[in-house]
Amino acid sequence: MSFGRPPSINSGFKVSPPDRGSFPLDHYAECKEQMMLYINCLKSNSSTSTACQDLSKGYLHCRMNRRLMQQEDWESLGLAN
Repeated sequence: MSFGRPPSINSGFKVSPPDRGSFPLDHYAECKEQMMLYINCLKSNSSTSTACQDLSKGYLHCRMNRRLMQQEDWESLGLAN
């Protein structure tokens, strides 16, 4: 018996990838400006993302153009009009 340790990997535990694949970090700060605009918008709007939707699209667009995430439709990201 193992007290305080996670269960053995061999006990049937199955690892599954995230639904939308990996989400690489922006190591070179290629989209930092767009991210900061979005974060500041959230802060000034009590964390209400609806008011910051255009900035969110800008940030995600930057990430997709620089291959930091795979290309997606705005509708599948919940940002269609």
